[in-house]
Amino acid sequence: MGDGRTTDPVVRPYRAADDQPVRHLLTEAFGDAAVADLAGELRGSDAHRAALVAELDTAVTELDTAVTGLDTAVTGLVQLSRGWLDAPARLVEVLVLSPLGVLPELQRRGIGTALVRAAVDTARELGFPLLFLEGSPRYYSRHGFSPAARHGFLRPSQRIPEPAFQVTVLPGWQDWMVGALVYPDVFWRYDMVGLRGERLARVIAESG
Repeated sequence: MGDGRTTDPVVRPYRAADDQPVRHLLTEAFGDAAVADLAGELRGSDAHRAALVAELDTAVTELDTAVTGLDTAVTGLVQLSRGWLDAPARLVEVLVLSPLGVLPELQRRGIGTALVRAAVDTARELGFPLLFLEGSPRYYSRHGFSPAARHGFLRPSQRIPEPAFQVTVLPGWQDWMVGALVYPDVFWRYDMVGLRGERLARVIAESG
């Protein structure tokens, strides 16, 4: 389906019927099932705050059969989980955006952009003061994210490359809210905070 046609995604809240198609798309997008496992456990944890899926509002029967093998139009997912900012005065509940995934056959067509924008809007509506993520500064800077260190925030792990530690400051933020981000424990159980091994070495070499 890589013919360059644009898609017109509709973003909506996650439903139980999305379990199988979301697991498929995350496995395809990230190359293994580990991120799908992480996402599922996050949705079942007390850290879960929101999950949104993108689906096509055009005829997708051919896409569903050829690409997913499932009776679904779901093409992308984004999740928001509660973390903490370890500020000097007290812990502050904040949000972490992860994972974000789109079917490989439909990437670079605006689906990820629609999901990120919806996630930021949801974070604002929920009243959280900050939304953090690990990701490409080139991509996420287009959606209002900036390097978190500029605002006085510290990475939860030194294995997160500094430029990749991104934040969007939301209306509820106050200037005393600075400090280290603390991820939900599910991320640590899956060892999905930052990079390790060759991936980390490559990023360090490229940034140096």
